[in-house]
Amino acid sequence: MSPANTATPVVSQSKRLVVKVGSSLVTNEGRGLDLAAVAQWAAQIAALHAQGRQVVLVSSGAIAEGMARLGWARRPNTMHELQAAAAVGQMGLVQAYEVAFAGHGLRTAQILLTHEDLSDRRRYLNARSTLYTLLDLGVVPIVNENDTVVTDEIRLGDNDTLGALVTNLIEAEALVILTDQSGLYSADPRKDPSAELISTAQAGDPALETMAGGAGSGIGTGGMLTKVLAARRAANSGGSTVIASGREPDVLLRLAGGERIGTELRALLPVRSARQRWLVNQLRLRGRVMLDKGAVQALTQGHKSLLPIGVIAVEGEFERGDVVACIDEHGVECGRGLINYSASDARRIMRQPSGKIADILGSMSDTELIHRDNMVFLRRPA
Repeated sequence: MSPANTATPVVSQSKRLVVKVGSSLVTNEGRGLDLAAVAQWAAQIAALHAQGRQVVLVSSGAIAEGMARLGWARRPNTMHELQAAAAVGQMGLVQAYEVAFAGHGLRTAQILLTHEDLSDRRRYLNARSTLYTLLDLGVVPIVNENDTVVTDEIRLGDNDTLGALVTNLIEAEALVILTDQSGLYSADPRKDPSAELISTAQAGDPALETMAGGAGSGIGTGGMLTKVLAARRAANSGGSTVIASGREPDVLLRLAGGERIGTELRALLPVRSARQRWLVNQLRLRGRVMLDKGAVQALTQGHKSLLPIGVIAVEGEFERGDVVACIDEHGVECGRGLINYSASDARRIMRQPSGKIADILGSMSDTELIHRDNMVFLRRPA
């Protein structure tokens, strides 16, 4: 189960990270927000920023903090009570992170998502653009599931899965799941004293799911199984996962320094290769844009983003976030990807420089028609 022991630990090589912390850690086993722990994570993430790394923090704890504020000893079962607890607890959660990061001169931003936000193509692109902008500005996004408005996600969803989806969304090299366990064991260590910690393994190995069977704590919704499944999901876009104890001193800094802590579940493909495979296999074409010779050369030889000025015709009817083909003047496809503008808007801005988009449309969401990160290049230069 340890095929990658000789490989360099993944976090030490990662420039973009998603860190997920669980409810039991954030709320000190449900007794209320653990401000000391929050301060420690903020200090570590600030140090990672100083190293030139970008970090998105996915934090559980809103429902647990709401329970503590409302004086509830047990997690409620009814949907409206869960939503009420989330609404109350989110206030304290955001305030705690804002204060902790401000002490290190870092700004934070609250991002509340549902799984639907990440499955709808247009909302996916909006969320992606917002997170990229925040990271470029040096802001630490604090992401949580929008428990106050979702329905079945509160009961069926979990922030391990959300962490994996955010890892896919921003093409992070690593997902670090901090939990109250030391990592993944060969069996439940609470029941089997001979259980051994799995140091490294391949994400998606079915044997891992057997080892990880079991429920989480009474405070959170996840268990080790959700973490193993999240690692498999993150690996779909090339992100590797580390499952480690959040109570380990300076755990994030030690991981970044190359120390092996907890369990590392490695992705088979690097981020770029995995994303290209996803784009090729998963997306259906909704239209086509015809490019001039210069744009074709920029795509096929330079792997550049597609700008409106290089488009000479728009075919079909599509919306922002749909998949369109890029063709040359002879109708030969040279690429495809997620487009940032609808067909009607694309027709209005084609042959125009990006600087005129806002004047023509009244606003500008993106400078590119298709960003190179959302494109597959299908034809190589002769």
